[in-house]
Amino acid sequence: MHQFHSLPLAVRFLAVLSLAAIGAPTVARTNRQSANQQGEGPPALWHAPENIRARDLFYGAGGKDHAPTGTFTFVAEDMNGSNPKFEAVDQQGVNWTVKMGVEARPEVAASRIVWAVGYFTNEDYFLPTMRVQNMPHLQRGGSQVSDDGTVKNVRLKRHLKEQKKLGNWSWADNPFTNTRELYGLRVLMALINNWDLKDTNNSVYQVDGDHAEQLYIVADLGSSFGAPGLNWQRKGTIRAYSHSKMISHTSPEYVDFSVPARPKFDTFINVPELAKRLNLRWLGQHIPTADAKWIGQLLAQLSPAQIRDAFRAAGYSAEDIESFGSAVEDRIAQLKNL
Repeated sequence: MHQFHSLPLAVRFLAVLSLAAIGAPTVARTNRQSANQQGEGPPALWHAPENIRARDLFYGAGGKDHAPTGTFTFVAEDMNGSNPKFEAVDQQGVNWTVKMGVEARPEVAASRIVWAVGYFTNEDYFLPTMRVQNMPHLQRGGSQVSDDGTVKNVRLKRHLKEQKKLGNWSWADNPFTNTRELYGLRVLMALINNWDLKDTNNSVYQVDGDHAEQLYIVADLGSSFGAPGLNWQRKGTIRAYSHSKMISHTSPEYVDFSVPARPKFDTFINVPELAKRLNLRWLGQHIPTADAKWIGQLLAQLSPAQIRDAFRAAGYSAEDIESFGSAVEDRIAQLKNL
């Protein structure tokens, strides 16, 4: 890797482009379900939301009744992903995945915006302080845990007994290719600056019962509301978000978005990972203008107070709540005016 980094910049760029071209996704796919999904009922990406103006963006998909309360007990450390996480159970027997670090706030706020217009999300909540019993020393994030088991500024994801995870789904190969709903979801990812769009962040959940279906969701939204491209230190920061450009090109038929942005390959040392990131750029490009306007019209039904509730739920300061709210409103207006 050191030998690669010592090569001239142009040589490195050509090498990365070659890697990115290998296995580049074929976007025009037939609408078929991924082979690894063995669930029952129809696949669902979006349900028409009832009365967007009445949706509670402070509590989100789970509502107030599902918000975390009481005491928690440590279950196990979760070594998946790039952020420290662990499993805990509350006194009602509900299981939670607790995420620490810079993704906690933006993930909660992003889940509210995505859910508000009819897409499925996990039931995420933010706690400024959480006390955990029987808390051991963690392999990751141990410095963020006090001696008495207190952790601060965490995202809690509720595990629902009526849902079972079936696996992951691919942006390039899924039952919704070339539909308005999938294009709308891609626009939402640009609106919130979610650059971490690898397929492993997408999950399918089985919902059983009289109306069994398979819910397709973007399960990891933690890299939102910061810079539009790969930047570990600028997730959920208003300066990075408000100074970034959402739309790069427009025409009567199609819109190109700036998210996910091209990584800075000259400072990126993991070449295979960089190739994967370059291979995601198509997700923000060639979006039908009519579909971008459609999702903009849904978002425009949200009131300023609702939008700010999404960031209030994530524990941002009053100043940041207002700044994020104004930035989101400006982006919604851009979509409406296409």
